[in-house]
Amino acid sequence: MAERMRVGVIGGSGVEDLYDDRQPRGESVATDYGEALVYLLDAGDREVVFLPRHGKKHSVPPHRINYRANIRALEALGCGCVIATNAVGSMNREMAPGDFVVPDQFLDFTKQRPLTFFDGEDGVVRHVDMTEPYCPRLRETLRSACEAALGDSLHAAGTYLCAEGPRFESRAEIEMFARLGGDVVGMTGIPELVLAREAGLCYATVCVVSNWAAGISGAPISHEEVVHIMAGRQDDLFRLLREAVAAVEDDESCACRHPFVY
Repeated sequence: MAERMRVGVIGGSGVEDLYDDRQPRGESVATDYGEALVYLLDAGDREVVFLPRHGKKHSVPPHRINYRANIRALEALGCGCVIATNAVGSMNREMAPGDFVVPDQFLDFTKQRPLTFFDGEDGVVRHVDMTEPYCPRLRETLRSACEAALGDSLHAAGTYLCAEGPRFESRAEIEMFARLGGDVVGMTGIPELVLAREAGLCYATVCVVSNWAAGISGAPISHEEVVHIMAGRQDDLFRLLREAVAAVEDDESCACRHPFVY
């Protein structure tokens, strides 16, 4: 009997309820960078490997997440494709709270995180091409899944800017980020995306706009607003993810699986 395809899903607390009628099996995966907690979920002809980015109890802040262990764990478990979710603030007035965005580009404003597997300890200098950082094939799968599951469209492109966190950004920072071309801002997308490319994994993310970024609406960022928006879109996000997981195909010929390094 052929082994079932495994699809990695990285998300925040609660996404382990993606298949709430099936009991997830927790597993701790040892890697060279430490252990990573995952949950294995039955999804018919494929298996979902859900990785809670912030830990089981959402206790790990963005700048302390062990991104390298997380990606190595998904790689070790045979996940050729990884779908992530991110909560983001919007700097683009066309991307309102409650909208879904599937970015195609990123800007990196992180400061102190381990950023790469290619740290040169083996005496070899490597570089990876990031011209198209998010897998175009997976992005199209997410776009189609949104239409099929929700009968609605999402923002099929945009620039995700990753800030260090865990604080929110100042109004001046958001003004600068927007002038540089950022559409949405979050704290967890990098180096996760970069490490996935270095590992030869297809990776795309669906961002949920949870709030206007600092200074856009004129009001301070409200925790209650963020929680309200995220809760209001959780069922739709689950439907989108289930549709995407069912539709995604693992393509060894995808350019993401063979990153150009030199």
